[in-house]
Amino acid sequence: MNTKNFGWERSAPWVVGVSFFALIIILWEAAGHNDSAVTTVMPPPSEFLAMVIESDFRVGLGSQAASLDEAVLATFGRVFAGMGLAFVAALITGTLIGLSRYATWCISPVLYVLAPIAPIAWIPLAIVVFGINNATAVFIVFMGVYFILTIGTLAEIRRVPEEYLTVSGNLGASKWQRWVWVILPSILPGVFTLLRTNFIAAWMAVLVAEMVGMRDGLGAIIMMGRNLFNNELIMFGMLIIGVSGFVVDRILAFIGQRILWWRV
Repeated sequence: MNTKNFGWERSAPWVVGVSFFALIIILWEAAGHNDSAVTTVMPPPSEFLAMVIESDFRVGLGSQAASLDEAVLATFGRVFAGMGLAFVAALITGTLIGLSRYATWCISPVLYVLAPIAPIAWIPLAIVVFGINNATAVFIVFMGVYFILTIGTLAEIRRVPEEYLTVSGNLGASKWQRWVWVILPSILPGVFTLLRTNFIAAWMAVLVAEMVGMRDGLGAIIMMGRNLFNNELIMFGMLIIGVSGFVVDRILAFIGQRILWWRV
């Protein structure tokens, strides 16, 4: 195989993608310089980035202003906490259902009844129980991915080859040992892949939760822009949300490829 062709095939998606994105920015900027009506609602990057630089990368009014890094870290902390709790809870639920038929009879009906409820629908209840704070956002993220992960965990358990269980049983492994040393390692990569594919749902959930009265976070930036009728702030918030979401997705992809690399 030609080394140059192989290198181009690997880099081509990035080159084409970045080039197309740059073309969109150029056309967007050109529309802004021509006073297009669209850029009144969607100011080009040169305008909203200049606004943020002038404000020393702080968003908000007076004592309520927060730095950009504080907003990003707050959102990251909430989404990772909610996803981490959901991941662990889904594995625990799968363990209970896998080890006990009584747990299956009790948990399965509740699981399939609550799964279709959108995470946004849990916001009023979360505010009543937790108030408007970090716990509310973490809870909404948790509810946004827990049920999907649990159902996916059960599907992954059913995919574990029967011969693995038979061999471990013949070697004297107990039911619990088979779960810890055979089933759990078999399902972890698949469940984590499902977590990554449902990251967008978790990301949207935390942003919606942050729009409900929170002072910091990326969702709060959007709400602040709306309340101030500041389209530049809204567009800047959307840009940071997109870039931050991309970074988190790459982090999850790295974990899946380098840490949980095996797959049954």
